[in-house]
Amino acid sequence: MDLGLLAQGVILGFTIAAAVGPISLLIIRRTLTAGWSAGVASGLGVATADAIYGAIAAFGLTALSAPLVALADPLGVAGGVVLIWLGLRTMLARPPDHAAPSPTTRRGIAGAYVSIVGLTLSNPMTILLFVAIVVNLDVSGTPADAALVTLGFLVGSIAWWLALVSAVAALRTRITGRLLHGVTVVSGLLIMLFGVASIATVLGG
Repeated sequence: MDLGLLAQGVILGFTIAAAVGPISLLIIRRTLTAGWSAGVASGLGVATADAIYGAIAAFGLTALSAPLVALADPLGVAGGVVLIWLGLRTMLARPPDHAAPSPTTRRGIAGAYVSIVGLTLSNPMTILLFVAIVVNLDVSGTPADAALVTLGFLVGSIAWWLALVSAVAALRTRITGRLLHGVTVVSGLLIMLFGVASIATVLGG
């Protein structure tokens, strides 16, 4: 059992999660408007999806990876449409008067988690990234090594989202309603642009 693989997996999982993208914007916005619990639940959704793709790559599940790659284009378009819809809904949403903590139900937390898992999994090209990473890590192919790498991806991703959400939540009560509205509009616009870019990439390819 090579614990070095676990450490490398943690670092890579943290780095991949830290990449700025539409999911990060969604989670920041959710944290500002719904609080720490909603933000963490959303972050765990990303970590779960990353771990699923990481496991497929690490365990060499070609029976699953091949169909996912084959469906990359239609899922890329579908994911782009969802991002455009989420961005538009974010822009049109009426923000609260201030960013004070608001109650979050269990149903709301579960919904935040499930929605982000689905949105993250809608980009099957992510699996190619994890395949490349696993190859570069020189995983021997043993179940123990594959499990360590997958665990590392999960732990690293969770660590990033906990850090990000906690930092945003700490600043939440200091943000005025006007600033929150500005953040909402800008993040919604950027999310829509990510969606348009996703669709353009598929159609242009």
